[in-house]
Amino acid sequence: MKLQKKVIFENIIINGINLNNRVMVSPMCQYSANNGKPSKWHYNHLSKLIKTGAGSIIVESTAVSKVGRISTKDLCLYNSSQMKAHKKLINHLKKIQNVPIILQISHSGRKGSSEIPWISSNTPLKGKKSWKTISASSIKRDEGWPVPKKANKSEIKKIISQFISTANLAFNCGYDGVEVHIAHGYLLHQFFSPISNQRKDDYGGNLKKRTRIILEIFKGLSKIKKNKKIFGARITGKDHLERGLQEKDCVYLINKLTKLKLDYACISSGGIIPITKLKFKKGFRVNFSSKIKSKTKVLISSTGQIYPKKYIKNILEKGKLDLVAVGRRFISNPNWLSNKFRMQGKYKIIPKQYLRCY
Repeated sequence: MKLQKKVIFENIIINGINLNNRVMVSPMCQYSANNGKPSKWHYNHLSKLIKTGAGSIIVESTAVSKVGRISTKDLCLYNSSQMKAHKKLINHLKKIQNVPIILQISHSGRKGSSEIPWISSNTPLKGKKSWKTISASSIKRDEGWPVPKKANKSEIKKIISQFISTANLAFNCGYDGVEVHIAHGYLLHQFFSPISNQRKDDYGGNLKKRTRIILEIFKGLSKIKKNKKIFGARITGKDHLERGLQEKDCVYLINKLTKLKLDYACISSGGIIPITKLKFKKGFRVNFSSKIKSKTKVLISSTGQIYPKKYIKNILEKGKLDLVAVGRRFISNPNWLSNKFRMQGKYKIIPKQYLRCY
């Protein structure tokens, strides 16, 4: 479905779920979980974000298995204990503000077994706390990183099953949707990219084979019989590397996923190796995300320093994107969007307890 109008303050309905506007809170990893469960920090962090006026919130990357974590403090959702903790969190957030909440689900692959970023960025764990990582091929992430185990077909089937299981658990917790992580150097990106996938079997080689694991996950997700649920994906639009993924590869994948219940794709880029020649500037992914949008048939979002309000309004009204995902701006200035709603006279988006402040 393509939007006829692209205005920041207009609502959009995706699979029967109403988003009050076109701004999504981007998933931001907090590395603060306790045994994979949401901590007090998550309650504090997400309780603030749900009051910002955003049309939806995407909760941080959440591992589908223990070896699928980035660090020992990652959010996880693969057992009943974690499900109960997530359900409690969602119930708490929905009482504050009934905003659609989407869970990003992921597997770290070779990027896993890492130190928490503020302890040491892009550094593998060592000693008893570390674990053996898995990837599309036995190619280490970077110098100083361990060589991951090449996933065999049995392990691939298990990973596919874990993604589907976590999605089911998420819906049982009360999440309104899931966003499958196929970017930023995570496992599905590792299968997708020719940089990290040098297999010569059914899951590697040409583009069709490199995307097979992703399509099999979405084939399983498409069979989940849940009404009014959103199925999204964060997808790498390009690797910014010679012989890496290009826009046309992303277009191919999205068009395949469109047939398998995909509702939206948030286009990102880079991350298959820690250091990429990427110039971070305002909206640096918008133009190539717009090109991808012109060749696909699902809702397209993008992320990466998309601000201020006038710029967001401009790219939506010109039809460059259908939605935008904003992260850091909501941390540095939580009220930037709700203030704009006040100026537009749209008070319903603001919690009633705060109305006197506007």
